[in-house]
Amino acid sequence: MVPGPATDADVAGWTRGLGLPGLVDLHLHFLPERVMAKVWDYFENAGENYGTAWPVHYKLPESERLSALEDLGVVAFAPLVYPHKPGMAAWLNEWASEFAARVPASVPTATMYPEPGVTDYVRSALESGARAMKVHVQVGAFDPRDELLEQAWGLLAEAGIPVIIHCGHGPIPGAHTGLDVFAEVLGAHPRLTAVLAHAGMPEFDAALDLLERFPHVHLDTTMVGTPFSQQMAPLPADWSVRLVDHADRVALGTDFPNIPYDYATQLQAIAGWAVADERLGDGFLRAVLHDTPARLLGLA
Repeated sequence: MVPGPATDADVAGWTRGLGLPGLVDLHLHFLPERVMAKVWDYFENAGENYGTAWPVHYKLPESERLSALEDLGVVAFAPLVYPHKPGMAAWLNEWASEFAARVPASVPTATMYPEPGVTDYVRSALESGARAMKVHVQVGAFDPRDELLEQAWGLLAEAGIPVIIHCGHGPIPGAHTGLDVFAEVLGAHPRLTAVLAHAGMPEFDAALDLLERFPHVHLDTTMVGTPFSQQMAPLPADWSVRLVDHADRVALGTDFPNIPYDYATQLQAIAGWAVADERLGDGFLRAVLHDTPARLLGLA
């Protein structure tokens, strides 16, 4: 068993020690400059918004963030975009497509919002090669069961691309958050390749139950099990034990750059799960850190 990396400087070597060509991160964020600035302003006021300080660790110019990922050995990633109001999604999809065209490690992604025309721009994004979809129920403050999204969910289920959905109550509940709400979408579209962002935080038990019920549901590791998150949403004591039966349905996600700690901290948490149950071990790490996200993104 290879221990987790102590610092960011150790990440690339640690990954090579596992026999991997690099990391594939299914859940991180690049956004248009003015949108990213607003996101960072929100985290600057996290004490008011979330009740705790949230210093953005990688608050850097775009070129430096890309260099940081390269130094970490991230060989592919999904730069997730998301709207907070109508009229943004189609524009963000165009930006994400252009970003992927100029950044070799990036895959094309897209997003959606319940609004007239959503089916058309989701179809267009899929036809243009989008490999992942981000849906943010909390930030968008919308109901994922909205009838305006019904056809779009169907298109995504048919396409088979991963839909990384933030539908849990963490870090604060929203009007339509809750895995019970999204479970209704899955019931209507059981073939949907859904990735529960943050492993459904804080509803970890409910997230694992959805893996049992729906064979195309996955979890991402974004912020899960880190010391920061453990204070707000501690993992169940039997977390590693319950992952054994779903070891190939957990994918690396980090929320880079908007995390209040270094990248290595997330990898330390994941390595800890592998240590906690010998049935996981290095094979689990190889799946989580590379093989599963690469498969979901159509890279393997």
